[in-house]
Parts: sequence; C-alpha cells; structure tokens
Amino acid sequence: MRWLAVVLGVLVAGLAVPAQAANILDNPGFETGTLSGWSCSGGSVVSTPVRTGGHALNGAVTSSDYAQCSQTVPVQPNTAYTLSAWVRGSYVYLGVAGGVSTWTPSAPSYTQLSLSFTTGASQTSAQIYVHGWYGQPAYQADDFTLDGPGGTPGAPSAPGTPTVTSSTTSSMELSWPASTGTVTGYRVYEGASVVQTVTGTTATVSGLQTCSSHSYAVAAYNSAGESAKSAAVTGRTAGCTSTGLAKHALIGYLHASFANGSGYVRMADVPDQWDIVNLAFGEPTSVTSGDIRFNRCPAAECPNVESDAEFAAAIKAKQAAGKKVLISIGGANGQVQLTTAAARDAFVSSVSAIIDRYGLDGLDIDFEGHSLYLNAGDTDFRNPTTPVIVNLISALKTLKAKYGANFVLTMAPETFFVQVGYQFYGGSSGGDNRIGSYLPVIHALRDSLTVLHVQDYNSGPVMGLDNQYHNMGGADFHIAMTDMVKAGFPVANTGQTFPGLRDDQIGFGLPAAVSAGNGYTAPAAVHDALDCLVKGQNCGGYSLRGGTSPGFRGLMTWSINWDKYYNWEFQNSHAPYLDALP
Repeated sequence: MRWLAVVLGVLVAGLAVPAQAANILDNPGFETGTLSGWSCSGGSVVSTPVRTGGHALNGAVTSSDYAQCSQTVPVQPNTAYTLSAWVRGSYVYLGVAGGVSTWTPSAPSYTQLSLSFTTGASQTSAQIYVHGWYGQPAYQADDFTLDGPGGTPGAPSAPGTPTVTSSTTSSMELSWPASTGTVTGYRVYEGASVVQTVTGTTATVSGLQTCSSHSYAVAAYNSAGESAKSAAVTGRTAGCTSTGLAKHALIGYLHASFANGSGYVRMADVPDQWDIVNLAFGEPTSVTSGDIRFNRCPAAECPNVESDAEFAAAIKAKQAAGKKVLISIGGANGQVQLTTAAARDAFVSSVSAIIDRYGLDGLDIDFEGHSLYLNAGDTDFRNPTTPVIVNLISALKTLKAKYGANFVLTMAPETFFVQVGYQFYGGSSGGDNRIGSYLPVIHALRDSLTVLHVQDYNSGPVMGLDNQYHNMGGADFHIAMTDMVKAGFPVANTGQTFPGLRDDQIGFGLPAAVSAGNGYTAPAAVHDALDCLVKGQNCGGYSLRGGTSPGFRGLMTWSINWDKYYNWEFQNSHAPYLDALP
C-alpha cells in the first residue's frame, strides 16, 4: 500500500459575471493596515512590495504552514461570481473552499489570478482563500475582488446538525437544534430535493425502502430567504440482516501470498483479537483481464507456509469463532481495470471461485495506483460514465446479490481517492484524473458496504472540512479525515455533495509499525482521535461537522504480519480500547 505522488493542476472554466457585479469583500486591498475581515495563519500586512495603495498581504510560509488567509462572505444561491487577486511568489493558490481553485507556480512580480464559480441551490455563504505552499518563500497578495451580489440580509442562521432519533423499516424520524433569527419553517433536504417542510424542529420522512441509507440536511427559511443547510446526518431504516461482525472491530491484512520482509504468519496463528482478516492479495492475470487469481505464498519465500488444506481448515476455525475472513483484491502491485463487460464478468467469475474455494465471508477492494480513474467530463459521482467505474460497481452489486445479506464488503482507498475530492475531482479538475475516483463506487454501494477504512497513511497533506490542511501521523489527521467521511462534503467543481456514511460503516487505517508505512501514529494519539470521534472528547480544537460516531466500526492496519514483527503493539494497544467502547 504505497502513496503515489502526483502534481495537482486545475483548469477552471469561465462563468458569466452577473450584471449587478460589485466587490463584496471586506478590506480587499488591506488598506486598513490590518487583517480586518480576514482569518490568517502566518499572515501580516506589509507596506512593500504592494501592487496598489499602501498595503498588501504577506504570507509567511513555513515547512509546516502554507500561510492561508480566508474570508467568508454572504452570497446568493444559484448565482455566478468571479474571484480575482494579484499575487507574487512561488506556488500561490487562490480558491473557494470546497470548490474551484487556481494557482501559479512562479510569479516574480504581481500577477493576476482569476476564477469563476456558481453558488449552489441553497448556498448563502462562500469562503475564499489564498495560500502558498510548504517550504516555499513568503508570498504577497493584493487587490482581491469578488464580483457578484451580496447575500440577502435577514435570512435565519443555519440549523444545527440533525440527528436520527428513531427509524422503522420504512421511515426515519429527525430532530435538530433550532436556527437563530426569525424562522417561518424548515425544509428537510435529501441531496437537492426537499422531502419535508415543517414548522418545528422535528420531521418524519416516510415511504423509504427497508434497510436503506439516507442523508438529510435541514435549512431554515423566512420571508427574506433560506439559510445555509445544516451539516447532513446519515441513517438507515430498520430491517437489515446482521452480518455478525463485532460492533467495534479490529481489522488487519494478512500477507497470504508473500512475506514482504516481515515474515509469514500462518492463518491458525492469527490471534483471536482480529475480527476481520483480509487475505492479501488477489491479483489479476493482466491489468485489464478482470481474471483474479489468489496464489498462496511459495515455500521458497515463506518456509513456514501451511498446506492448502491446513489453510482452509484454519479459516473455518476462525469463522466458527465469529471472525470474518475476506479476500482482498488489488494492493500496490495489483492494478485492476475493468474496461470492458468481458473483464467485469471475468472479475465476478474469478472472485466467486476464490470465495467458494475457501468459503470466505466476503471481499475487500484495495484498488490503488491507476486502477480507478475518471474520464474527462465524468463529473456526476451519482451517475458515473467511466467504464472502469461503472463495471466495478456492476461487478460488486452482482457479487452482493449472489452471496446475500451476510456478504461482507469492505474498501481501503487512499485519501487521494476519497477526501482529496473535496478540493479536486478527476473528471472535472483538469489535473490527475484519479482524484476522488472512489466516490462514485462508495456512493453506489453505500447500502451494501460493510466498512470503509480509508488508508490514513502514505498520504500527503489533505484539506479537511475546516479548510485547513492536515498531516498524517497525529490524532488531528484521523479526526479530520474520518469526519469528512461521516459528514459528507461538496465534491470540487461539480456543485454536488457526497453524502456521509453511517458511523457503523466507518473505520480508518493505520500502519502497524514504523516499517509498515509512512504515517505511523502512536497508540495514545490514536486513542485521542477515537475519543473525539466516538465520544466528542480530546478533539484538540477541531469541531466535528458530522457529530460523534458511537457506532464507529473499528481500526484497520497494514498489517497483521508487521504487527507480529513488532511484538503485537497494534493489537495489544487497540483491541482492549475497542472492546471497552459501549
């Protein structure tokens, strides 16, 4: 499981400027001599070099802070805006949080950056930002302009995050904290559609399918207009069949087809603390064949490897003890591109053969590298058109239908394929077409997905919902990345929002030890992250947009073999913590 470094470039398409254009930014040229109106990290006002007037912004970049300055302004829904600024320096970025951005790699003198965007159907505020890049010299910025109409005064504030207070097989009951200001009523949204309009702070949404997931946000309204939407809550109707998985699971990859320097661990020797064991890896006979093979580790590489019969018997013993054993497809070296219907069908047939041969409980998708990508123009994660995405979704739905409700389906994408979609999206960003490419797969399988455990390692810095970059290796990274999966987030350049997952579908992945991958996190920091995510404690100043996750599914690690090599630190530190959660 390796991070594949990329350079992200964004091509931004122009949009029409409204006829009533006017600069709605506060202190756009810093002529107050202060940072009034701006929120900055590493920012100050300088008198030289400036473009016009007597002052400009100076962003003091460091190796760990790219000196972002931002301003949030009221805007009108469904309205076009144009943002511009004059910048000076190396690797200077201008953008809109959760939307479009642009940048210059080198501007020795003041150069104008410009972009356009259209607000969403219920959007009433926008955060614009400028920043440099880690380890670069300081940058300067001056003469910002945000052209467009200001927001409507008098609209109520956004309601608090709703909660699912109860559910039946066909309905969900919601409750939320009230808005401030004058409120006529509340609209409950599922995506862009209003599903209920009420005057109080509760609603019951009915007519839903049994065991189906739904995400709802709430907006208040009055005669002046509608508020911004609340954060979304995701819930599931009743009537689901339990897979028998532990409520808070310890999940690990077992090097079943190779040793990888950490030594081979026989299936029978995997300790009972591991609730899900992912057999690594099933790999294709060629990148586009779809024909997946699982080859046991050869004795030349793994001298202590057990026989096939012993291996199968040990799997059955684990299952008898309530554990789940899955085949994991892909990995860093197993590129799988289902470019054709024939490859899709071969995938279903060959994966079924592996599952049937060993009586496995399900499937883990660990597609990395260039397995998934988005063709240019494929910008709707809800209705993807790229064959490698469409065929994978079809194949996984076929496997789920074949094996039924107890089939365990997990996914282990890198942050690049999920959370980075908040800033860039492969089908629309004009940069790397792989960015965010797991989002349509996750969304299409959300009612079948057992656990999503994103790899919180081998990752570059990633912007969270607080519009700050977070770096792996500490509690902060795991809190911010997991909160994005729970709360959901706008998908960059698309005008659409990826709905969050249920907390019982969410985990996160960690290296078992320093040799297993970049981003090792000490056990105490992991527990701080879990305290925040599950209990709302030890959040370090981060505000959870998705609320707490008492049903948080568990921790994944690469790998069981590396954990044994380092005297079971991961297992011994985290299994008791998970077991102690209610």
